Amino acid sequence: MSDDLSGVWDGTYIQPGTGMVTFTATLVEAGGAIEGHVTEPCSNPRCPLRTHSASVTGHRAGSVVSFVKRYEPPGYGFDIVQYDGIMNGEATEIDGRWRLPGTSGSFLMIRASKRAQANITGTRADEPARE
Repeated sequence: MSDDLSGVWDGTYIQPGTGMVTFTATLVEAGGAIEGHVTEPCSNPRCPLRTHSASVTGHRAGSVVSFVKRYEPPGYGFDIVQYDGIMNGEATEIDGRWRLPGTSGSFLMIRASKRAQANITGTRADEPARE
């Protein structure tokens, strides 16, 4: 498998006071730059949303991965979170720490599917190309 991070990832993070939260991330890497999208359940009981969406931007240098997750829309205790991790040698896991002002925790992401590919038609590697 390529060490490119493009693809779908299943993840978990540990949040103090809440416990383990699951998420799904779709990442596209090009030249070390990372962009993507994350969805996760809302863990705040006062939140009117069942699922949160967030954009991801960051970079990878060798096995070091850093990205920022921006919740859309921000609020309900969710805004911008910094993630820093290390990719394993097979490019199937990213293990690290997330940070907010005054708190942090661990996260783990495991590659879930084939590589995603960014192109003009919007097809992925596991879909047939459209003409």
